[in-house]
Order: sequence, then structure tokens, then C-alpha cells
Amino acid sequence: MSINLSDFSTFFAVARHKSFRAAGDELGLSSSAISHAIKQLEQRLQLRLFNRTTRSVSLTGAGQNLYQRLRPAFDEINTMLDEINCYRDTPTGILKINAARTAARLVLMPLLAAFSQRYPQIRVDVTSDDRLTDIVQNGFDAGIRLYDIVEKDMIATPIGPPVRLQVVATPEYFRRHGKPQHPRQITEHQSVVFRFPSGRPYHWQFHGPEGRMAVAPAGNIIVDDMDAELDAVLSGAGLGYLLDLQVSRHLAAGRLESALESWSPERSGFHLYYPNRQYMTASLRAFLDFIREPGQEPG
Repeated sequence: MSINLSDFSTFFAVARHKSFRAAGDELGLSSSAISHAIKQLEQRLQLRLFNRTTRSVSLTGAGQNLYQRLRPAFDEINTMLDEINCYRDTPTGILKINAARTAARLVLMPLLAAFSQRYPQIRVDVTSDDRLTDIVQNGFDAGIRLYDIVEKDMIATPIGPPVRLQVVATPEYFRRHGKPQHPRQITEHQSVVFRFPSGRPYHWQFHGPEGRMAVAPAGNIIVDDMDAELDAVLSGAGLGYLLDLQVSRHLAAGRLESALESWSPERSGFHLYYPNRQYMTASLRAFLDFIREPGQEPG
């Protein structure tokens, strides 16, 4: 029986993503090429590795056993191959990052042009996702989220400045409805509210003279994207609760005004995080060194 390492690369990609299409996106192949490679592997092993329907892909019992038994060895092979990078003048490989959508746009993308120019042999694969994705389970090297929600068993390093979440609206909206003077008055206003992928609307967090409090705004408009929230607020739809990184230029230009500033202290910003383990890929190590250099902080 002749089986190549590339056959198992395809197998592991499909097993991780439970999808031929997503596995193809990772490996740069079409869904049909992925399906063909899996069929060939199953024929060589004389085992069915995946259950397939028109809507889902899942591991069979044999496939699950093969995945669990071979993954440590496969990871070790990839580790040894990646360690060869230390003998090259320029690291190579793939850097897979899962970032919150706002983090990807505001802090990650401004860094990647310069990083890619310095390390042209590293391919950066970014997935923008507002879910709190398990980066280990889903095969990512690192994630980017606000520090407050990074799992405590991860190593985290800042990838942007401290942030402040601000209550904002257009000057015209405040002329018509007045500015809230206390967080509890927010419920009396029209508002645009961000909804988590779980379906739960985000409660606005405040810290002021009366301590910490969370307010559930009326939510006349509910969106699942903070850029869409900003667009709606700029259109005069009501109050929004947005990162200062998003609204600073609009505040400076007079398109927006802020309220409740004394209730919105600075907090830790976006952090790049990765598993607490001794080994990391050369591509991730190069990116960590890059973002730690003076002058690389976006914003």
C-alpha cells in the first residue's frame, strides 16, 4: 500500500473543518479535488473515513480513530519540517490567524503589507470571525480578540493600542433627542446594537462614579457586524456603542459626537494569542517579533 504524506494532509484538513469546501480553501484546491483525494485514500485503506450527505461531512468511527491516533505523529512531522526554517535566511510557511472582524480590519490589515514585504515566503491566511473560535481545534496558529475575552490558558501579546468603547451619535440626533447624562438613560433612546454570533445582543458596559454597570439598550436596529453598526449610526439611526479606533476620524470631522465620556475608561486592546506550548511555527515566531518592534503598533 502506497500512501503519501499529502494524502493525510487532505484527510486532516477535512476532519478539522468537516467540509470539503473549507478544506479546499485551506489547501488551495477545489472541492472536487479534495473529494477525489479522500476517495482514493479510502480505497487504499479499504475503509470509509467520512460520512457524507448533501449538507454535512463527519468522521466515521474508523476515521475518528485514525484521526486521533495519527494526529500527534502528523503534528510532529510538521514540527520537524518547520524547524528547517531556522537554516533559511527567510522563514517560509503558512501563518493562519483567526481574528474578530473589526480587529482584522483595524489592527491586523495595516500590519500585513509591511510584514509580507519583509517575509515574502510566508503566506498569511486570515479568517475573520466574531465567534470565539477554538484556534487549536480548528487548526489556527493564533487568534486576535480583545484581551478581556482571551482564554486565560493562552499566551497573549498586544497587537494594538488600548481601546475605549464610546457612546456616539450624529450631532443632528443629539440636537433632536438630547445627550444621555447617565447610562440608565440609554434605554430612552433609539440605538443600534451589535449581536453576537450566538444571537445575544451586546450589553453596553460602563464604569463610573457608581461603579460598573451593564445596560441593555432598546436596539431599534440589531446587526451582526460593528462596521454595519457604524454605518447605521452615521446615517442618524440612533446611539451606537463603538470602539474609538472606529469613530475617531468621524469625531474629529464632526460627523459624530460622543456622550458619557467619563463612564468609558480605557481598557486593554486587541491581543494576538496562541497556545501555551514550547513549540511554535517559524512563521508565527517571525510575526510575533515583527509586531513587537517599536513603531509597528497600528493606530
